[in-house]
Order: sequence, then C-alpha cells, then structure tokens
Amino acid sequence: MSGPSAGGLRVAGTPVAYFRGEDAFGLERAVIELAGQLGPPGQPLEVWDASMEDHAGDAAGSTAARRRDRIVGEIETRLATAPLFGGGTLVTVRQPEPILRESAARDRLLRLVETVPMGNGLCFVELLAASGRAPAATTVLAEAVQHAGGVIREFPVPSRERMEAWIAVRGKEVGVTLGPGAARLLTERIGGYVREGDVDRRRQTELADRELQKLALYRPDGTITRQDVAELVAEAVPGSAWAFLDAVGSRRAADATILAERLLADAVPVPVLVAQLHRRLRELAIVRDHLDSGTRGPALMRAMRLQPYRAQKLQEQAARWTPEALRDALDGLMELDLTSKGITLDGSTRQMSPARTALGLQQWLAEVIGPTRAGRSSSAQTGADRPAIRSLGA
Repeated sequence: MSGPSAGGLRVAGTPVAYFRGEDAFGLERAVIELAGQLGPPGQPLEVWDASMEDHAGDAAGSTAARRRDRIVGEIETRLATAPLFGGGTLVTVRQPEPILRESAARDRLLRLVETVPMGNGLCFVELLAASGRAPAATTVLAEAVQHAGGVIREFPVPSRERMEAWIAVRGKEVGVTLGPGAARLLTERIGGYVREGDVDRRRQTELADRELQKLALYRPDGTITRQDVAELVAEAVPGSAWAFLDAVGSRRAADATILAERLLADAVPVPVLVAQLHRRLRELAIVRDHLDSGTRGPALMRAMRLQPYRAQKLQEQAARWTPEALRDALDGLMELDLTSKGITLDGSTRQMSPARTALGLQQWLAEVIGPTRAGRSSSAQTGADRPAIRSLGA
C-alpha cells in the first residue's frame, strides 16, 4: 500500500475501511479504489466527504458538540439511504478524531460501523501528523473496524531512499517515460532527498504526481529528459529548521541563506527562528568554553548531559567559532529580535514589515557567520560598526 498504486486492496463482505498514514496521495488513491470495488462493475460509488472542518464556519453560537451532532446525523442519513438505481454512496469521514472525543458522538459513529447496508460504504481517512503517530482517540475506531471485518491500511510516505523509485513507477502509470537522470532531478526538486526529520513530507507524493501529470501533457508521446524537468519543475524543497541551525552552527553562510529563504517561504516567523538560533548559539558558547578549558569527549557529554552524536556535532561546530565571534553573533541576534518587533536599541518604536525583517535576518547571516569574518570583541562594536541592521527600521 506504500507504492503509487493502492493495489492489493480487497474488501470482502463488510463495506467498511479505515485508512491512515502520512501519504496524502496514497490515501486519496485508496478512497477512489475502494469506491470502485464497492460499486457495480464500471460504476463506482459516489464519494461523499464528511469532516468537522466542513462545519467550522457554522453560525455563531454553534458549539463543537452541536457540530458533532449535526455531522454524525448527516452520516447516518447518507448511510441509511439505500440506492434504488445505480451505485450507492461511499461516506468518507475525514480526520474522525474530533468526533471521537465526545462519548455520545463516538458511540453513534461506532454503531454505524456495524450497520452499513450493502450498496453503500463507510471509510475513515486519517492524514496523520508529520510524526506518523495516530491520535489515541482513534484506537477504539480501529478496533471497531477490525471487529466488524473491515479493512485497515497504513500509508507511510516513501522514504528518501525510495522516492525516486516511486516516481519512476508512478510515471509509468500516467504514461510518462523518464529518461536518464529525470526521475532523480524531479526527486531533488520536490525535496525527496532532504534528510532532516522535521520536514513535513505528507504532500510530497501528491506534488510529484502533479508534476508528472504536467510532464505527460508536455511530451505525450516522447521521453521526458532531465532538461525538461529542469525547465518545467519549480524547486519546492521544504525548509528544515534543523538543517538551518546546523548550517549556522557550522558557519556555512550560503547554505544558511538558502535554508532561511525556504523557512520564510513556509511562513515560519522570524521571532521563532531567532529563539531557535539563540538556543543553538548559547549551546555553542558553553561548548566553546568547555573546549577552551580542556573538557572534551565523554567529559563534555557528562558536563552538558548530551548524547554522543549531539556532543560530537556541537564540538565540531563550536570549533569554528571564537568566543568573540559568538558574542558578536548573540549581540546581533538581540538587535535583530528587537527590530523584528519594531523596537530600536534606544527603546523607540519603528514600523517594520515582513520584507524588512527577512532582510534583517539575511544581513545577520551574511555579517555574522560568513566564513571569512574574524571575530571581534563586542566592546569594539560601535554604532558605526553596525549601520546595516540599525538602518532596517528606517
């Protein structure tokens, strides 16, 4: 079930299913396939979606309990309506966890699992968070579906090692012939090779499918080359806060600049980045102090209560900084934090914009972590030394 096709899905007897996982594209394919299997040959069931989000805009005064009652009532009505001609209805309950929080709505929903009439179907779809952990409230739902003889399927996102193969298989399904290097470049463009665990990969296969459909229209009877991908597929590599902090810690200014742009494009607020940067720089300052005093290896791990891998990474990064450079970085970060909130160093206020704040972050990166920058004492930083950041509020 983790490949491009939901092949292998079989529903025998009970028309109930529970699909969950991080792969948004795989979940949608499974719903379509289920509708086809439950309906007469060549006539899939009509899919009717239900979710609490559909009622988020209800009239003022509508409580969550009322919204649950209304949506469960609609589900009951749809399932109770037996088809007279043609196919029936596949009721798809998306993100059922909010309905399961309240006991009365949960009991009604679980009763429906046991009483779905033939000709209709009931499918629960749970797009999990990036962590891949199912909400605790859905455990009882999975048990009810299993007890009723329904189908339960998991849809993990293809790993970075398998994404290129996934694209090649899906390309064949949509009639695309990918030439040498094309699948690899497409994988790179959608962020399939990003290693960091804080990246949200849930829509990567969905994005890859859209790009393949576009390429299929571009060359319906030909081979998609690597050059075609380079010209037609825009880069959509997701931002990673971990990668960004490591780039700053390692003083890789070019990488940090690119990663900062991606995070800002993903609407990560600058104050959040500033807080994360402060924690990392503070850790590096402490490690730098330990290194200067001769504390290394296991002794450093014990002193700072660090795991071996993290201790090694911080030692490597701290070795690239002088104490003076770290003080400069923290001073500049404090000023950036103030300017991002419209406050100057003398306490007065100035109007700021997201564009100026983003520019301030990029200036800080260029001035503080550039590989050729020599550390200087913070006491030597006069107003003339730091005109660029101060002028952001002008």
